[in-house]
Amino acid sequence: MASRSSRCAPPRGSCLAAVLAVAAAALAGAAAPFLPGAAAAEAGGPDWHAVSARSLRPSTACTPAEGASNSSALKVVHRHGPCSPLRSRGAAPPSPIEILRRNRDRATSMLRKIAGAAAATNAARASKGAHLPAHWATATLGTNNYVVTVGLGTPARYFTVEFDTGSDLSWVQCEPCKDCYEQRDPLFDPAKSPTFSTVPCGARECRELPSQTCSPDNRCRFECAYADGSQTDGDLARDTLTLTPSDAIRGFVFGCGHRNSGFFGTEDGLLGLGRKSVSLSSQAAGRYGPGFSYCLPSLSSGTGYLALGVGGGAPANAQFTPMVPSRALPSLYFLRLTGIKVAGRAVKVPAASMLIDSGTQLTSLPDGTFAALWSAFARLMAGRYRRAPGLSFLDTCYNFTGHAALQVPSVALVFAGGATVSLDVSGVLVKLGSDEPDVACLAFTSTGDDAPAGILGSQQQKTFAVVYDVANQRVGFGAKGCA
Repeated sequence: MASRSSRCAPPRGSCLAAVLAVAAAALAGAAAPFLPGAAAAEAGGPDWHAVSARSLRPSTACTPAEGASNSSALKVVHRHGPCSPLRSRGAAPPSPIEILRRNRDRATSMLRKIAGAAAATNAARASKGAHLPAHWATATLGTNNYVVTVGLGTPARYFTVEFDTGSDLSWVQCEPCKDCYEQRDPLFDPAKSPTFSTVPCGARECRELPSQTCSPDNRCRFECAYADGSQTDGDLARDTLTLTPSDAIRGFVFGCGHRNSGFFGTEDGLLGLGRKSVSLSSQAAGRYGPGFSYCLPSLSSGTGYLALGVGGGAPANAQFTPMVPSRALPSLYFLRLTGIKVAGRAVKVPAASMLIDSGTQLTSLPDGTFAALWSAFARLMAGRYRRAPGLSFLDTCYNFTGHAALQVPSVALVFAGGATVSLDVSGVLVKLGSDEPDVACLAFTSTGDDAPAGILGSQQQKTFAVVYDVANQRVGFGAKGCA
């Protein structure tokens, strides 16, 4: 851990004068000044989280939730939690700090992808003859904290895979495997499934892949390259995907990987939920309707769900904001952040385009926006709890030793159209791990610059029913969605 002063320190990448200037502007734009310490808690009780310190710690036992009633709903679990089937697969899970660092790598990769796409688009507009790159490297894999278990083939063989709104093509490792990473489950063997077939080169699904070649016997070959150097390639194929014992998708298109290398962890593959036609959500749209929803549990010991289609409608309490289309990155989902509230008070921030991503843990905000949030939050926490050392990118940390009950300022994100997402306390504070059982940090990071783009991570999506209503091009957030 980086050694930090117990005083409030400015965010990384910002000078103190800049932070104070942003904070002053934020306070000037608020309806009333922030009140420090206990006075603020008394004045704005409903806008503070009153929780026990123990509630921030996950249990060692699995505590399943009821989940969604949709017939296609899959149980979502934290890949390193007690509900995960991966826990019994030999390798010790990484420390919470290592998980945070890996997720920071993913966030950096995704932000570079957004910046690169924007630059390429601007260059294309300027020259009127330039073309965007045919293949963008996908973000670092092995960082997604949430997995589901699905069946593939006939009869179904079950695999535990991560699901990712930042990817399109789903894939598993397949026999014969010339180069495979180690997984606990047996590899998928196409020879044992009579419903398996390869996709020919002329098929629409093949033509739409950003990186594909044709084999001498007319099999469509795919390749997925990831930003950390990992990759998988093999045959594009079709087979039956079993979601639940009573629900399956026949002819599901996926990647059958015969060469796979890199940092994939112990999961068996990936389910892509991006916007391209090859994604699971797009392939299932004809049966369930366009879109999907999920709920991520507040603790790693809990369970959530992933459901295809919007079903009988969104939760009654859902607040919606429009999807923001991206010409440069059309397979990803973007929203527009227009404001932030801390303890019920508006913090003046510029609007930003936010990638909503299930695979990135912490929300990354443009530097000025993060500085305004940081200043407001740190001021309200000052004098209540002792500051603690943190990480280079996560340094607004507090030591709650000796405090059985906690008072934490609420944080709400305001999106275009007025959708106000009041975060669960798990979206405000993130624990540093078992080595620091009483230390938690503000669960936001800075992008490191003031480019008007950021990432809405999974930490801030926890406990919400997050509804991707593709038919109406909007995303909704319904509180207490996992219950």
